[in-house]
Amino acid sequence: MDIKELKRIANKVRQGVIIGTHAAKSGHPGGSLSAADIFTYLFFEELNIDPKNPDKPDRDRFVLSKGHTAPGYYAALAERGFFPFEDLKQLRHTGFYLQGHPDMKHIPGVDMSSGSLGQGISAAVGMALSAQVSGDSYRVYTLLGDGEIQEGQVWEAAMFASSRKLDNLVVIIDNNNLQIDGSLEQVCSPYPIDEKFKAFGFEVIQIDGNDFEEIKSAFDKAKTVKGKPTVIIAKTVKGKGVSFMEDEVSWHGKGPNDEEYEKAMAELTKAGGEI
Repeated sequence: MDIKELKRIANKVRQGVIIGTHAAKSGHPGGSLSAADIFTYLFFEELNIDPKNPDKPDRDRFVLSKGHTAPGYYAALAERGFFPFEDLKQLRHTGFYLQGHPDMKHIPGVDMSSGSLGQGISAAVGMALSAQVSGDSYRVYTLLGDGEIQEGQVWEAAMFASSRKLDNLVVIIDNNNLQIDGSLEQVCSPYPIDEKFKAFGFEVIQIDGNDFEEIKSAFDKAKTVKGKPTVIIAKTVKGKGVSFMEDEVSWHGKGPNDEEYEKAMAELTKAGGEI
């Protein structure tokens, strides 16, 4: 798939984020938008998956460790054909299957329920170890928030992954530098992220996480790494694609009102036409 088509899909994913969080009047658009390009590349290029057979045994596994960015995850799954795009309008509605955090029991394409920060990477490490022990060929990918890596459990999982030489594991850090209460430096700085993961025995790749050429290069390189896990530190912009949401911490966890929805969708629609 060429870059232009990936950009078109990412734009549709971003529209899905706005549609869902507006309909829910809640949710987490900022981090969903920053990771939209990563979601797009994973589900349309990288992962060995089949929407018609979501549970096929040899599929690659994906764990959204920062589970609050479910709106972006759901939009990518819907666009990929796991369920109708129209269902995004029921995000977080009582009794509907697309709740505020991913639920593996009810959502096609979701491999692990997540939401408690720090825990998703541990589940991903367990999946990668299972493949290693069983001699299975599938790969495991997990997406974390940069604020999430303030959790100690993340580093326990990283230490274990390295000690078991899990080269079928790819950890992705959405490094948009903002979390619920402010910038990473204001809250509890995890920098330098690259040096920490190097110290824990990871192959470290740093990229612009909103640039598809760099995203492709990173995932291609990760496939060549042997004897240790890989981390891709993806520098992104919170709220990417919607001008008034970009790099604004206030959009970490709230849905757009009617006026904001119209403005955001107009920007994204225009951007989609210019791709």
